[in-house]
Amino acid sequence: MTESSADPVAAEPTFFDEIGGLPVVERIVARFYEGVATDPILGPMYPDDDLADGSAARRLTLFLAQYWGGPTTYSQERGHPRLRMRHAPFAVTPKAREAWLTHFRAGLDEVELTPEQDAKFWGYVTYAAEFMLNAED
Repeated sequence: MTESSADPVAAEPTFFDEIGGLPVVERIVARFYEGVATDPILGPMYPDDDLADGSAARRLTLFLAQYWGGPTTYSQERGHPRLRMRHAPFAVTPKAREAWLTHFRAGLDEVELTPEQDAKFWGYVTYAAEFMLNAED
């Protein structure tokens, strides 16, 4: 008896694949950090090196890629995301949330996802932004 030569069933594409993979996530994050770098509320929350050397952008890119079904590099390098714990040292106020969402909206607009893809991505980031609140204005 011989093994079947049938092709294995291809895995169903993830949302990460559907939106265009890493190049699209990188564009969203690059546009986001262009705004953050000059934002009077968000900019000071980042160590200068994190913005200048791209390490903050890399972390967010890897996190979003993993979240949406892409490579698991984020967890391999940093462990569990623990988003609230990692952001606890910063005053994430309603004004900071709105600034964050403004820059993220610009990132999403940069890549022109389908309306359905945009709604799904935006739904997650607005939920995440609300979840991160830890201080009042």
